Amino acid sequence: MSNSQVTIVVVPRERYQFARESLESLYENTAFGFDLVYVDNNSPTQLRRYLETQADLKGFKLVRSEHYLSPNQARNFGLRNVNSKYVVFVDNDVVFAPNWLTALVDCTEATGATVVGSLVCQYQPFHEIVHCAGGEYMSAEEYAEFAQGKPHPSDRDRWQINEKTPYQNQRVEVVRDRLHREPTGFVEFHAMLVRTEIFEQIGMLDEEFPCTKEYLDFCMSVTRAGGTVYLEPSSVVTFLTHPPAPALQWSDLPYFMLRWSDAWELSNLLHFQQKWNLVESKYFQRRYKKLGIRRQKAFIDPLMTKFTFLGNERHKWLKKSLIKLEKRLNRYVTNRYQRLTGDLSQANSPLKGENKSVPIQTT
Repeated sequence: MSNSQVTIVVVPRERYQFARESLESLYENTAFGFDLVYVDNNSPTQLRRYLETQADLKGFKLVRSEHYLSPNQARNFGLRNVNSKYVVFVDNDVVFAPNWLTALVDCTEATGATVVGSLVCQYQPFHEIVHCAGGEYMSAEEYAEFAQGKPHPSDRDRWQINEKTPYQNQRVEVVRDRLHREPTGFVEFHAMLVRTEIFEQIGMLDEEFPCTKEYLDFCMSVTRAGGTVYLEPSSVVTFLTHPPAPALQWSDLPYFMLRWSDAWELSNLLHFQQKWNLVESKYFQRRYKKLGIRRQKAFIDPLMTKFTFLGNERHKWLKKSLIKLEKRLNRYVTNRYQRLTGDLSQANSPLKGENKSVPIQTT
């Protein structure tokens, strides 16, 4: 590896089917010099062989886990191989617009920002529909108190999270004149530059966030440590698994089911509430009631379109039956993961990235 001031760490988000397209896009659209650490998260055989070949050809570091890792676990494994001033976390389902990395570095150099996020777009056509242009999670008054490390202004109350993401689902060309380089409450891990020095203050990424809101937890930790978070809209990426993404491939199913398992999501949400002393708002109540909704939309809803001839009542009965059956299957998947690794969800993993041992091979 070179002495670049930037190391990109690629990790899987929820599936593997876009990994090749993403890696090719990364090299085609990144003019700024970088090192690359690619976390091969127990990927399917064909992709594994492709990554091994590309690592030899392009000279990047390939770090493989023989067991599935949550995204934050994977980021931490990659981070342990980073010695540069900046680390840029990207997911394996992202395609990149030209000069995306140059813009991130320019922003942090000009502003001193601890974290800089790209303008994230969703699925096709590339770079045209806004998914995340930064966002806020508290009122300005509460955010100021929170950033100073103070307890909630009322001794009887907890912090209220109200996540707002501006311009979501709108066309970039329509809102372009409102997109500016500016401080923001959070950016997402789809493409996020971080000054590596911050990890000396806050530790590594919290692995008790195995599937949701890990970006929000990280940005909250950075804010509490006195760091700043910026949006840089001249850096543009698009993630490909946003609906209407293609159907899951068979080789994606095991990781997808674990990534969005009831066990991981439940432990994740409970930890989020407890760690930050959050109100159990309507957001949490809905999430607790709808555990497994991502799997339902990915597996069951497409299947049910083939049974509309049954009539309304029988159609509802069949759907409920399939949901119950799928939940049993999901418990089997997570229990099997527990037998293989000794860790069912992430709820027993220590904070700040102190993982249980996972076999690793490097190339």
